[in-house]
Formats: sequence, structure tokens, C-alpha cells
Amino acid sequence: MAHYFEIKKNKKGEFVAYFKYNSEPIFWTEGYSSKASAKNAIESILKNGPGAEVREAE
Repeated sequence: MAHYFEIKKNKKGEFVAYFKYNSEPIFWTEGYSSKASAKNAIESILKNGPGAEVREAE
């Protein structure tokens, strides 16, 4: 699959969930103190993302 989530530690030692396409980061979450919190962020994106509306700034 060309797109996937990856959890990595940042320079501060926090866990960050990256959404990647062909190994390139498309977007990422804030840093979390635990890997479980980063996994929860991914689950939230998967659950709530498909129904999210698209807004354009004026």
C-alpha cells in the first residue's frame, strides 16, 4: 500500500504519528508523551476523517 501511518519519536522524545504517501510525510500529529496516545490519534483520524467537511479560507 502506498499510504500508511508511522509512529516515530521526534527530537524532544515525543511520539508523533506521520501519515505518509510513498514514504513522504503528508501530515503529522502533535507530539505525545506515550506511543498509546499517538495510536489513539491515528484511530481518531481514521474514525472521524472520512466524514470531515472541507473548508476553504476566505
